[in-house]
Amino acid sequence: MLEKIREGSQGPAAKIVLGLVILSFALAGIGGYLGQTTEQPVAEVNGVKISQTKFSRAYSNERARLEQQFGEYFAQIAADPNYMAQIRQGVVDQLVQQELQTQLAKELGLRVSDEQVKKAIVEMPYFQNGGEFSNDRYLQVIRQMNFQPDSFREYLRDEMTRAQLISAVAGTDFVLKNELQQSIALQQQTRAIDYAVLSKELVKDEVSVSDEEVQNYYDLNQTQFQAPELVAVNYIELKAEDLAPAEPVTEEALKTYYEEQKNQYLEPERRRVSHILVDASEDAEAAKQKADEILAELNNGADFAVVAEEKSDDVVSAELGGDLDWIERDMMDPAFEDAAFTLAEVGDVSEVVESEFGFHIIKLTDIQRQQAQSFEDVKDDLRAELEKAAKIDAFYQKQTRVAELAFEMADSLQDAAEAAGVEIKSTELVSRNALPEPLNSPAISNTIFTPELLEDRVNSEVLEVAPEHIVVVRVAEHKAAATKPLEEVSAQIKTQLSNEKASTLIAEKAQSLFEQLQGSSTLAEIAKAQNIEVKSVTELKRRSYDVPPAIAAEAFKLPQPGVAETESALVELGNGDSAFVVLKSVTTPEVDGKVDAQQKQSITASYANKNYLELLAALEAKSEVKRPQLQVTEQQ
Repeated sequence: MLEKIREGSQGPAAKIVLGLVILSFALAGIGGYLGQTTEQPVAEVNGVKISQTKFSRAYSNERARLEQQFGEYFAQIAADPNYMAQIRQGVVDQLVQQELQTQLAKELGLRVSDEQVKKAIVEMPYFQNGGEFSNDRYLQVIRQMNFQPDSFREYLRDEMTRAQLISAVAGTDFVLKNELQQSIALQQQTRAIDYAVLSKELVKDEVSVSDEEVQNYYDLNQTQFQAPELVAVNYIELKAEDLAPAEPVTEEALKTYYEEQKNQYLEPERRRVSHILVDASEDAEAAKQKADEILAELNNGADFAVVAEEKSDDVVSAELGGDLDWIERDMMDPAFEDAAFTLAEVGDVSEVVESEFGFHIIKLTDIQRQQAQSFEDVKDDLRAELEKAAKIDAFYQKQTRVAELAFEMADSLQDAAEAAGVEIKSTELVSRNALPEPLNSPAISNTIFTPELLEDRVNSEVLEVAPEHIVVVRVAEHKAAATKPLEEVSAQIKTQLSNEKASTLIAEKAQSLFEQLQGSSTLAEIAKAQNIEVKSVTELKRRSYDVPPAIAAEAFKLPQPGVAETESALVELGNGDSAFVVLKSVTTPEVDGKVDAQQKQSITASYANKNYLELLAALEAKSEVKRPQLQVTEQQ
């Protein structure tokens, strides 16, 4: 099992899992969304405590993900304390599952080496500039995520170790043919139903909400009516890419630079080769003997292309007489490459060469020697490089002057703006979460909301947004977080209480009517008496948008007509209404023949996901897991 797990950790599933983990960091960042009132752990798994700090990081990521998903509507969603409590609990559950996975991985002896962690970091696009790993970029990003290099490496090691476990479970799962066909048949099953919705609007006239009830709700739910802390900010922004070089780049400067950097514009030597491959995966000794025989045949004058077409196990190149087209250094297996670049003349044939793919015989068919690109070919690139360097020089000169003036003239940005050659920009009163770019990164928003800037109204220090991109900010106006007055929210409270009371009444009424439906009354009779409409769907699918989701879900839970006495259900809809559902018939198609590859993959993945969740549930069932009540307050 351990061997399978380690093999799975190198596959695409592990890379996808790891990519998603790191992507969540890149998108979310780490913000100061939470205030912690205690160091009590949020959970404990077999004696291992999950800290408030770890919870805060995960919760911030999830909150930022929701903000990105819902945009401007997130503020309305976040106003519901019950919804946010579910989000917080979901984060705790996720952290518990991660710890269970970590403990299982440790028990199985899974590990990730320092070299693997380093390789993963270097290959992550979030830490690259121009396709190359940038240590400065790496440090900047992990600082924004509230990590130090050591702690980030250990976090990544934990995630990669868990990815080994996940990919192993997913990679070893399979589904039998009859299970596939049965699953597809169930997916394609349709049902015929009648349904009727009993709207809470039918009892709205019976509902009244007193001023006392509004006041009591307001007093007991103050957190729902918090107006977020607001700031209006003035700032200046300086970017190297927006600057113009102090002097234009001349043709003479370009030629001088070309001569200085000529070695960077060498086109490497390329070689065109053909090969004959003998596969050694089953019997290496027999493969080596066969390769030696082929080499002897070639040395006796046989045509390389003809022999390749007849005897090479590389079926793709064999059809082309063994041709592999042009290769450069670091493209092929090292042993193959060394042999190919050792051949001196076009037409030379190598000895038998062993690689991880088997045994090769290589023929050199053409050479393009190393040569320098001409000045005209690279002139535009040279100009771009020199202009970029000049802009960066100008940027750092201006940055130094801006930092001096922002500190010396701390009560105004005017002097710093003039030195930078930019205009002062302003925002309206906005909450922390609504700060515009480039002020919305955690590092900058945290600085804006420090007492020094809020109370003393001084300029900030120079703040880095990205390489060669800075801002200096100052708070122009500040409004502290406060509870909205009752007058402002009383209508909202009254509507909410009215809806809740109406939903309660309609649920009671629906329950009474449902008892009649289970007795001698029909849905049509009940609908007529209540003056509501009966709707019919003849081919309801599992993923149907023709009816409310709760109705569709309940319809597919009901037993087939004739199997049980109950073929009807009472459903509570998400908007507070109630509905009656009557199942009339079920149609399950016959599935024969081959199963589509995409369907097979989807169903197998579904089974794997289900089995993995069951594994986690089993782990938790036999573990000692404690979840103290969260002590967390929201900050808008």
